[in-house]
Amino acid sequence: MKWLKRIIIALFSLALLGIGAIAAAYFYVLPDLPDVATLKSVKLQTPLRIYSHDGKLISQFGEKRRIPLKLADVPKPLLQAFIATEDNRFYEHNGIDPIGVARAALVMLTTGEKKQGASTITMQVARNFFLTRDKTIIRKVKEIFISLHIEQLLTKDEILELYVNRIYLGQRAYGVGAAAQVYYGKEVQDLTLAEMAVIAGLPKAPSTMNPITSPSRALNRRNTVLMRMHEVGYINQSEYQEALQQPITAKYHGAELDLYAPYVAEMARDYMVQKYGEEEAYTGGYNVYTTLDSGLQLLAQETLRNNVYAYDERHGYRGAAAVLWTDTQLPQEAIISALAKVAPVQGIYPAAVIAVGERDAQVLNAAGETQTLDWAGLRWARPFISDKRQGTPPKRATDILKVGERIWVRDNGQYLQLSQLPQVASATVSLDPMTGAIRTLVGGYSFSQSQYNRVTQAKRQLGSNIKPFIYAAALEKDYTLATLINNAPINKPDTRQGTAWRPKNSPDIYGGPTRLKVGLAQSINVMSVRTLRHVGLNAVIAELTKFGFDPTDLPRNESLALGSASVTPLQVATAFNTFANGGYLVEPYYIDRVEDAYGNPVEQASPTLACQPPAAAETPEAEADPFARLAAESQPGSEVHATEQAGQGDAVAQCGAPDARYAPHVISEQTAFLITSALKSVIWGGGDWSKGTGWNGTAWRAARLIKRHDIAGKTGTTNESRDTWFSGFNPTLTSTFWVGFDDHGRELGRVSWDPGAAKDQISGAEAGAKTAGPGWNEFMLHALDGTPEIAGIPPKGLVSVRIDLATGKLSRKTDHTSEFEYFISGTEPKEYITEGQDDSNIFIATPEEDLFQ
Repeated sequence: MKWLKRIIIALFSLALLGIGAIAAAYFYVLPDLPDVATLKSVKLQTPLRIYSHDGKLISQFGEKRRIPLKLADVPKPLLQAFIATEDNRFYEHNGIDPIGVARAALVMLTTGEKKQGASTITMQVARNFFLTRDKTIIRKVKEIFISLHIEQLLTKDEILELYVNRIYLGQRAYGVGAAAQVYYGKEVQDLTLAEMAVIAGLPKAPSTMNPITSPSRALNRRNTVLMRMHEVGYINQSEYQEALQQPITAKYHGAELDLYAPYVAEMARDYMVQKYGEEEAYTGGYNVYTTLDSGLQLLAQETLRNNVYAYDERHGYRGAAAVLWTDTQLPQEAIISALAKVAPVQGIYPAAVIAVGERDAQVLNAAGETQTLDWAGLRWARPFISDKRQGTPPKRATDILKVGERIWVRDNGQYLQLSQLPQVASATVSLDPMTGAIRTLVGGYSFSQSQYNRVTQAKRQLGSNIKPFIYAAALEKDYTLATLINNAPINKPDTRQGTAWRPKNSPDIYGGPTRLKVGLAQSINVMSVRTLRHVGLNAVIAELTKFGFDPTDLPRNESLALGSASVTPLQVATAFNTFANGGYLVEPYYIDRVEDAYGNPVEQASPTLACQPPAAAETPEAEADPFARLAAESQPGSEVHATEQAGQGDAVAQCGAPDARYAPHVISEQTAFLITSALKSVIWGGGDWSKGTGWNGTAWRAARLIKRHDIAGKTGTTNESRDTWFSGFNPTLTSTFWVGFDDHGRELGRVSWDPGAAKDQISGAEAGAKTAGPGWNEFMLHALDGTPEIAGIPPKGLVSVRIDLATGKLSRKTDHTSEFEYFISGTEPKEYITEGQDDSNIFIATPEEDLFQ
């Protein structure tokens, strides 16, 4: 009894010492214990994702890949795989598993090795959220106490949901959703049992048991997971055996992008970083939905590339990119190795010339495949001499290629074609006329070559693209489409620039008195200058500012009438939008909405609308410069493209909605219609060809290709063809194409006629209609394909009268000498042309006045 008492006292003392040690340990680490209540509102570090308007993934930013899932969305077998392997008594213990601890201690005492861990899933959650992975006693003590707190605060399912979303599973994948994508390119619900077992086996050693880097170890670990699932009864014998027979099929899957639109992705990334900060933007799990239409964006990218290739190739072949050997051919392995070091660019890839025939050549690509370059893919390659000169067209393949050269090739959709990396630059942007939503944006030929976004950053001289706005100012003052302006050399020069500036037509031909509509359609320079003089330079600048142009970009001299102002393609497209929508300056925007990782709205765009507000509403004051707003949108707190009020939804895009914003009406609906009518003539021309009075507008190629009458547009070319433009629209889409060199001093040059090329080849000096126009034509042809042609309906306040084509006066004739024209009511001509009347003498210019109406 004496020894029994001593034993009891000793045990009691040890128990007290244990309790005291635990209490001491608790109070020792208490100041360092985190507030586990934060788990109630934990924000998982999830990458930033950028989408098109129709939900296509454009890009993903962030170091950690994570796809947060609700527990109900995780397949039950996958949860069972984790529980069976990591913590079989998860739903029974209170955060610490005494049986597991005893089992791990027994294994360690009997083997001398730590073969079995004692950490529960709750302890792993504690470690992952609040602690490091340092193997110290203090860290373990903290882990235990945090786990006990977690079990008091959260339910078992809440703990398990945090675990499957937070656990690191290798290859930058955090959580089972990301792991399913990284290893198998699947949604988690599409995984097989064997694949689930692979993922469930990763927490023990994500690097050494990784199915990509260590497939044999991953196989052994997977089989262990399956065995545990079978032992505890989660799977039956047949399921177990079937899963064991499956091979390891995991391979790395990057972010599966549905749409490659890097310039817009970068704009959205920059906006989010500026507004939310880098850490929050990259880890907050935001989903940014842009306004891009994925189909139109792909089309814009393809047409821009095709147009750049066409320009580049008609100017000649600049020769091989490199020479890999001269006399002795390299071994195939060495050739492939050299080619593999050169990255493809936009579908153009490197190849080595291994044989040259009379009219074909054999090339080897980086995949080790031998391909044939037929004459169809070679014949274009006459030598490049300069931007203005090309050499003699080749007659044989040996005139072009030599064995041992490293060249560029591309598949043009029909055959393999010799190619080269273009040096010319280009950009295009398309807008919704009614809201300003950016439907396409391509800031350059290749984002990998240059991240410079020419749509928003490049200010280039506008050329004749400015003329519709000059004439709009004249219509707003007192001109009509039938106003006669003297198409004759200007005798009175502008000396504001310090020299006598005398503009000339291009070509240098003058036709005498010409109606305003024809002058715009044929882009007659002297008529634009005379119109500016009539309106007044200050008044024209004020009018251009209403279209969204920055007044500081507008030169204060008459060269403004020919487009000496430097502006961005986005500004140009926005200005042309005013003609497409009836005179409203809608703000361009590209972010439709921002959602959190679970799809909850964070921001919703509130676009300006091209319509009149309800009678009771007050129209907001117009911003003087919508592009200042576009630039300012990246600043924290900005509400240009997204308001902090969620839930507005699609209703904000409807006129009359409670929170709608209305665009300023910068020109009358009647003026917008009249300019649109003139811009249709740019494409369709006018007169009667059968009677010898027909004439072409500068964009006649668009009419031949697109063959619909609801399109309108304007070419633009600057001095020495350094910038070329084509901007145009139909009632549903406005688009601008620009082509030039990033080097402002380099001219686009000219092309000599190639007798062996197609009859419809482009030759002569590069210009808006030849250089930028084909890109716009191809884009609009396919963008509008399948959509109904929309007839232009004249707004109230317009009248239509028959006029004489020569004088612009009223006419009683119904033949080819007359046609119906629209006028703002009250401005229509009042005088009829008389039979045999000769008005030629009224257009004789005098030094004092050389502008006539």
